[in-house]
Amino acid sequence: MQGRPSLNLQVRGLSPSATVSINERSNELMAAGREVFKLGLGQSPFPVPDSVVEALRAHAARKEYMPVRGLPALREAVAAYHQRSVGGEREYSGEHVLVGPGSKELMFITQLAFYGDLVLPAPAWVSYSPQARIIGRQVVWLPTRAEDGWKLRPADIDGLCRRDRGRPRVLILNYPANPTGQTYDADELAALAEVLRAHEVLVVSDEIYGELHHDGDHTSIARFYPEGTIISSGLSKWCGAGGWRLGTFLFPRELEWLQRAMVAVASETYTSTSAPIQCAAVTAFAFGRDIAAYVSHEQAILKALGAWCHRRLLAGGIACAAPRGGFYLFPEFHGCADRLRERGIAGGEALCERLLEETGVAILPGSDFGRPYGDLSARLAYVDFDGAAALAAHTGPPIDEAWLRRFMPRVLTAIERIVAFVA
Repeated sequence: MQGRPSLNLQVRGLSPSATVSINERSNELMAAGREVFKLGLGQSPFPVPDSVVEALRAHAARKEYMPVRGLPALREAVAAYHQRSVGGEREYSGEHVLVGPGSKELMFITQLAFYGDLVLPAPAWVSYSPQARIIGRQVVWLPTRAEDGWKLRPADIDGLCRRDRGRPRVLILNYPANPTGQTYDADELAALAEVLRAHEVLVVSDEIYGELHHDGDHTSIARFYPEGTIISSGLSKWCGAGGWRLGTFLFPRELEWLQRAMVAVASETYTSTSAPIQCAAVTAFAFGRDIAAYVSHEQAILKALGAWCHRRLLAGGIACAAPRGGFYLFPEFHGCADRLRERGIAGGEALCERLLEETGVAILPGSDFGRPYGDLSARLAYVDFDGAAALAAHTGPPIDEAWLRRFMPRVLTAIERIVAFVA
């Protein structure tokens, strides 16, 4: 078969995920003896809660195929879990839930089953657009602005829909956002919902970081646009279980036709999600007192650490919006452009490469997230610390810099190295 190009045209030239690649490269450098500060992959530093691990241990012998839609007890727990953030008169049940091996897979089969354009606010998570490319869907980027907190404005989506009426569209709205750490207030979501409803735009509301809102004040857009919103969540971020690969979609009854189609696709691809993982996830989504306390500690720790990183970057002349959720910052280096250009650094790609080579700090350029190539922006994930030790040490009082330096020294050192590098 050598010399006979037989690759699908949709995957020719497709590169591995940027976030996965930077993690693997960081590990290779560390194995070779290099010091690397891993701020590239957004993996939760916190351990899976003890009660969830115990539930997994108790169900480790479960080996049967689960229903394609998911374990009924888990689906009911997921529906009840989301009912809290949606509120209102809308009622959900387990019939509205689809469980998959990670929300990433569920997003992929959504694009496969729904025939329409993918609309993405830029910057956006690295895998949304490549998934559309693999399937052959058109991607429409809607640039957002730093002065707007990198958030989509109702006028942006309204203008798109008025310019090209009648096209089916699905908008992926991720908040708190990867890569920016920003989120939407209730009034902003209500204004967006009004426009989305008027143009009948399907919304996949990626709320995987919802529990990591730094003030515990996450609201779902489904509260304002329930009939057109699918809520996406999972265990990877707020429950620290990325490698467990379990994601969930909550559909409104109005989108049952799409859910049925996705179930059919799931049955012919992954069949079902791991039985022991699903059984353990029931405990997580039941959100008992221990899980609530665990999440509360995560929020406090990430809020204090994100605020310190933000202040230090600003003090170093690096523009950056203060994070409001998750564990990301999206710094811009335009104010340092002249100094960087004198050193042969003309864009975010070169900046990140030189930063890794010269300081050991691994971050990703903004172009990996939909910003123009050469844009002097980057995403960093402030997660290179021992989450178990931090949780054990956090007893409730406000977290000061001394506490951060004791339990997150690598993150603080990495930020200081970034500031020193651009100075």
